[in-house]
Amino acid sequence: MLIVHHTPSPHCQALFEAVVSGATTPEIEGVRVIRRAALSATAADVLEADGYLLGTPANLGYMSGALKHFFDQIYYPCLDETRGRPFGYYVHGGNDVTGAVRAIEAVTTGLGWRRAADAVTVTGEPGKAGTQACWELGATVAAGLMPGA
Repeated sequence: MLIVHHTPSPHCQALFEAVVSGATTPEIEGVRVIRRAALSATAADVLEADGYLLGTPANLGYMSGALKHFFDQIYYPCLDETRGRPFGYYVHGGNDVTGAVRAIEAVTTGLGWRRAADAVTVTGEPGKAGTQACWELGATVAAGLMPGA
């Protein structure tokens, strides 16, 4: 599983760490979790993964420029090869994440990826509920990739 994230703030870092913790919990067996910053993730990373977890802040009503750059780099090289692969995502915003959610949904629909879990959206300071939801997101997407799942 490939986790692609843009983590510019302590709030985003807390959500990212929760996702990684869920995806790598000892109950998840046979799933290798690769973490890449959005600006360094490549089409080869995407092609080698069986599923994806995306994380971004909502910036000015949109996903981060870093995650947009990631999608721009991998879209055509991965378009046919990755159709139907599962994904999940989380978005953090100060007060509104609607535009970022809409953008991620549009791109992943174009790629033909299959949402494996509901999106996690957190506004303001992430509390226990937000970090727990991110832990569950990581665990759910990873569990779906376990051999025999």
